[in-house]
Amino acid sequence: MIGQQGATMDDGILSLVREERRKALSTREWQFRLRGYGYAIRDEDGAQILTRLPRGEALGVLPAELT
Repeated sequence: MIGQQGATMDDGILSLVREERRKALSTREWQFRLRGYGYAIRDEDGAQILTRLPRGEALGVLPAELT
């Protein structure tokens, strides 16, 4: 299920996540910045899953270079 979601993650959302990661000085700051856009990161079985707040709806698996 998670692997399928990773393939369907919107490119616009993924580019936003990458841009915010580039701007942030730490992982904690990055996650804080994403919360401002209504997103969160959840660790699940060794993978980081991007979710939509407030319900925690999974959007897809984040690429390894963002971890």
